[in-house]
Amino acid sequence: MDSSGKEKEAIQLMAEADKKVKSSGSFLGGMFGGNQKVEEACEMYARAANMFKMAKNWSGILLYINILLMRFVCLYPAAGNAFCQAARLHMQLQNKHDSATSYIDAGNAFKKADPQEAIKCLNAAIDIYTDMGRFTIAAKHHITIAEVYESELVDIEKAIAHYEQAADYYKGEESNSSANKCLLKVASYSAQLEQYPKAIEIYEQVGSNTMDNPLLKYSAKEYFFKASLCHFIVDELNAKLAIGKYEEMFPAFSDSRECKLLKKLLEAHEEQNAEAFTEAVKEFDSISRLDQWLTTMLLRIKKTIQGDEGDLK
Repeated sequence: MDSSGKEKEAIQLMAEADKKVKSSGSFLGGMFGGNQKVEEACEMYARAANMFKMAKNWSGILLYINILLMRFVCLYPAAGNAFCQAARLHMQLQNKHDSATSYIDAGNAFKKADPQEAIKCLNAAIDIYTDMGRFTIAAKHHITIAEVYESELVDIEKAIAHYEQAADYYKGEESNSSANKCLLKVASYSAQLEQYPKAIEIYEQVGSNTMDNPLLKYSAKEYFFKASLCHFIVDELNAKLAIGKYEEMFPAFSDSRECKLLKKLLEAHEEQNAEAFTEAVKEFDSISRLDQWLTTMLLRIKKTIQGDEGDLK
């Protein structure tokens, strides 16, 4: 069956489901199997939604119907709306888990065409999961919302808020590794937004949590390195003191390439020597490639050197 055939069948299922919902609310419908009709309607909405998905019709379609030579333009809800209908009916039947699942399916469908509507659906699912005490699942969907704000809506402040909420839920469930992943996203974005104290606090916290873990301790040097760069942007003396503190806390940091780079950068900065600063960065980059975040932070530090041209070439 081609995509237009799937759409037509889906539209027919939606219409039948609507009829069942209406008849279940009537006096006679309520007396004779009202709940069963609602359950059947839920199933129809879900089937219709999946057909719309197969037809890649995520949010809505225009269908022209010619009846008795008169043309009507009808807007039919597609995959996202069909899943929403199913979610509402599941909640009416007190099927909370099924309702939340349908809202998630709706959110995933709306992501293709309407990110704001996707977020509404995901938030509705999160409300149900938190009410059920399913905080780990709620955290997972907060991350999904954060990713929508990152990639589709480009609202970093709101992405941060959802990563923070996810981290809180993971912490409450003792899922510290997952919480740390969310917090590191918060730290990265906070530094980009020049919220350095917040970024430093997170990098230090995660670094302290990982330095005594045999499997994770090698990541600690990265977090202390990033915290040091944030200190450096704010104040050179702050950076010196912080590096000394991190070396004392985590002796392995002293022998790392990151720590050696920081000391070279501090020396170049004290001498206001932009060329020495750039050479130290190039040497480091030749072995460990700098990502966009590190490049941005290093450029911000370099711009505080008098007479700097503002690049790392």
